[in-house]
Amino acid sequence: MSDIVTLDYGSGGTKTSRLIEEILLPAFDNSFLQELGDGALVPGNSELVFSTDSFVISPWKFPGGNIGKLCVCGTVNDICMAGGLPKYLSLAFIIEEGFSFSSLEEIVHSIADEAKRAGVAIVTGDTKVVEAGNGDGIFINTAGIGFRRASLPGQSQIAPGDCVLVSGSIGCHGATVMMARSGLLHDGDSLRSDCQCLTDLSAAALRAGEIRIMRDPTRGGVATTLNEFTERMNFSIELSEAALPIEPAVQAACDLLGLDPLYCACEGRMLLVTSPDTAGDVLHALRALPGGEQAAQIGVVTEKMPGRVILNTRIGGSRVMAKLSGQQLPRIC
Repeated sequence: MSDIVTLDYGSGGTKTSRLIEEILLPAFDNSFLQELGDGALVPGNSELVFSTDSFVISPWKFPGGNIGKLCVCGTVNDICMAGGLPKYLSLAFIIEEGFSFSSLEEIVHSIADEAKRAGVAIVTGDTKVVEAGNGDGIFINTAGIGFRRASLPGQSQIAPGDCVLVSGSIGCHGATVMMARSGLLHDGDSLRSDCQCLTDLSAAALRAGEIRIMRDPTRGGVATTLNEFTERMNFSIELSEAALPIEPAVQAACDLLGLDPLYCACEGRMLLVTSPDTAGDVLHALRALPGGEQAAQIGVVTEKMPGRVILNTRIGGSRVMAKLSGQQLPRIC
């Protein structure tokens, strides 16, 4: 096998078979995938949660992860936020001619490691190779299936008095990727993506309290996701700036790049709206698990300005946090 991917590896012939048999099958070995069919027949459940996502991040490798880890976490987390227990993933690569096999193997190993941690199996997939200049190294598409474990009431059941929680510090992924893309990260810097699967954290939250809605604040960050909660509704969400868990390294990076942490993507955090009676129990459950140590209540649901998200600042003022209108951070997932 050569050092780089050529168009021959996307032909469906001998070299495609070698790529599958020498790199992909050993990494994701299971009885479903061994069939090498166009789909997989897997054990089911009466109610399924289904999601799909594509990953085009640049650069493909960043402190705290890479596109491989990200593609598992992103799809697993979407299933978790819908109240599902992730079980199976599909995996499709679109590789640019000239991409190195050493980089591909690094990505594949990251996918295998993260899938194992998340308890999901890669059961079907596809590989395409495009000509040099017609891609950007590697893109990945995944689809995921999970079994529903909880029914979340949703946006319509959010009511004044409810509490808004976040499972950890915000803005880490977006700030890290933008700093890496700009060449401003150096060895020893503390800034790292928060990329992680939310399987355990979401399960703990669902066991601990009365959850109205859960969402992972990826593109557009916390502010945009909360605006999706309030859109066309008769309530508002008031945030406390002093309560926001923002790491100093994230704030410094955002100050340097002219970004707002509230609009920077997270890839291992979740926002939850809970009943006021169980918010404390949910926070306690989250803080007891890895990745949830900095869980915090960051706001409350009110009737002050229906349909809006309001940030109450440290100096006693307030401002409306609008939904992101453009692309502040392109290619961050």
